[in-house]
Amino acid sequence: MHIAITGAAGFLGQRLVARLLSRGTLAGQAIRRLTLIDMVEPPVVAADGVEVTRLAMDITEPGRLDPVLATKPDVIYHLAAVVSAAAEADLALGMRVNFDATRVLLEGCHAHGLAGTRLVMASSVAAYGGELPEVVDDMTALQPQNSYGAQKAMSELLINDYSRRGLVDGRVLRLPTIIIRPGRPNAAASSFASSILREPLNGEAAVCPVPSDLSMFVMSPQKVVEALIHGAELAGDALGSFRAFMLPGITVSVAEMLETLRQVAGDEALALVRHEPDPRISAIVSAWPSRFTTRRALELGFRGDGDLREIVDAYLKAEA
Repeated sequence: MHIAITGAAGFLGQRLVARLLSRGTLAGQAIRRLTLIDMVEPPVVAADGVEVTRLAMDITEPGRLDPVLATKPDVIYHLAAVVSAAAEADLALGMRVNFDATRVLLEGCHAHGLAGTRLVMASSVAAYGGELPEVVDDMTALQPQNSYGAQKAMSELLINDYSRRGLVDGRVLRLPTIIIRPGRPNAAASSFASSILREPLNGEAAVCPVPSDLSMFVMSPQKVVEALIHGAELAGDALGSFRAFMLPGITVSVAEMLETLRQVAGDEALALVRHEPDPRISAIVSAWPSRFTTRRALELGFRGDGDLREIVDAYLKAEA
């Protein structure tokens, strides 16, 4: 099996690569080839028996992906993206990376006859917004309130249409906010949700830019990676005509995050979090729904985290 991954140098991309290599198989087939693509050359990985090609390229340029698509990958993971706050700050950049690259990829799949290729795109909870019911489901109308969400929603529609036409076998996984991300804060509006746990757990100060009563729909990196793998293994017939759905996250408030931090690391860790309201961040994140029914994902075999303490414990174990 040949798997191609855009955004392979990113946070999720690197973890997906590591997990695929540790498994050695996908959908019952041995992984023989990995093509890793990003704006910068993805890191070297140890891959006994697997041919790994690492490419640095701008996939928004028409034709740049042709040499990869000509090899007819069995699975393509489309993870390349400009994150929420960055896409809001630079409309042209967000459109180019979050939408134009998806269209270029789909056109390339069409041109190279990749009707049987399973294309897995990572979308986002940010695709939702506006006046929403108390509990949201997969069929709730998308009314994104920021450019990142709009770009993801447009890409979802394209993948649905190309799949309807039989030009590619697409599936779109709407990701909850991912916590706890290792490393340092990035330009995502939701970056604080990891930072207010990660930094104090490491004895460092963190800033909380949103009210404590704000709730978010979250999922651990480990469960997201397993969902990406499961999404590629599902038969297209099981997905039906609508190829986008929300993964099974859990709803937690910022106050619950901070209380869990206190329970795990004590009052000294909690004291490292200072509250500095940021209206721009609050406006973006508060527009995202925090309560979902994810019946469809559960019926398809996706599984989420049990609770927030489980997510924190998984982070500590991974970082030990």
